[in-house]
Amino acid sequence: MRPGGALHTDVCDILDCTWPIVQAGMGGVARAELVAAVAEAGGYGFLGMVREPGEFIAEQIEDVRRRTNRPFGVNLIPAATDPDMLDEEFAVCLGKGVHSICFFWDVVPELVAVAKNAGCRVLYQVGSVDDAVAAEMAGADIVIAQGFEAGGHVRGTVSSLVLLPLVVRAVSIPVLACGGFATGEGLVAALALGAKGIHCGTAFLATQEAFAHDYHKQRVIAAGSADTLHTELFTINWPPGSPARVIANSLTAPAGDAAPAGGRQEIAIDAGRPIYAYSTDSPLRTTTGDLEKLAQFAGQVCGLIDDCPSAAERIERIVTAAQRTIAGLQQDPRPVA
Repeated sequence: MRPGGALHTDVCDILDCTWPIVQAGMGGVARAELVAAVAEAGGYGFLGMVREPGEFIAEQIEDVRRRTNRPFGVNLIPAATDPDMLDEEFAVCLGKGVHSICFFWDVVPELVAVAKNAGCRVLYQVGSVDDAVAAEMAGADIVIAQGFEAGGHVRGTVSSLVLLPLVVRAVSIPVLACGGFATGEGLVAALALGAKGIHCGTAFLATQEAFAHDYHKQRVIAAGSADTLHTELFTINWPPGSPARVIANSLTAPAGDAAPAGGRQEIAIDAGRPIYAYSTDSPLRTTTGDLEKLAQFAGQVCGLIDDCPSAAERIERIVTAAQRTIAGLQQDPRPVA
């Protein structure tokens, strides 16, 4: 029997993981400790290396490799990265022979081609059927269909329940479901809609190994699904028209619904770097300052997150619940004579 049993899918074969549970490459939050923990637990993790120097990316890759011999990938976002920095990031990833790269936002066929020629697997996170088709045509191995309810930056406008089967119909490569998935029942639902696994951000942000600040983790745990909102307020570091889903805070309240006219306002510091109001920076372990005003990224699925376990325990819960759900569905519903 295959290691994942009934949960083994094509994604497991492509990514060489036991469970079709993929940890999103959240910028700043997804560092070596989290990625290695996810990999060791049988999932698949991505380092979130958005706008990070090449030297730091190399250090993080080596740190993961010291912690585990399981494969993992790196998440890069061309649209939110200076071209010169992106070239540096990309070169480091390929030079280090990373197992996979996940891209997000605009589909850039040239990057896919170079990565594939280097022997790297490519995943593309998309928010529409058109982008999913473009990613497949560019040579991606897997597409990630991100629904509108997802946390962090949100590319599309359609919910997962509708977008996922549309993408599955439109492409011939495996599809991962993203947005609203944090439980075993959700995994089974995604599989029923044609996905080959789930891609989770919020569920792994609220784990012990995530590099998010404890304040951010507690906000996720305390929040209900209705406490998040889709907004374009947090724009610094990303191009215009890049909405994100965050937990509401004082900047998203009616009195704080526009950036100040007098220029950037420093509200926090991270590793000596100033963080400004309306920046896309979320609070990390190393961040100090007015954390309440920073972007607290979270998907609507935060309503199902009520604690902060280890990444391994998060995966175990998802797998156990999924297996239990499948077993329940397979029971004969006919009454006994």
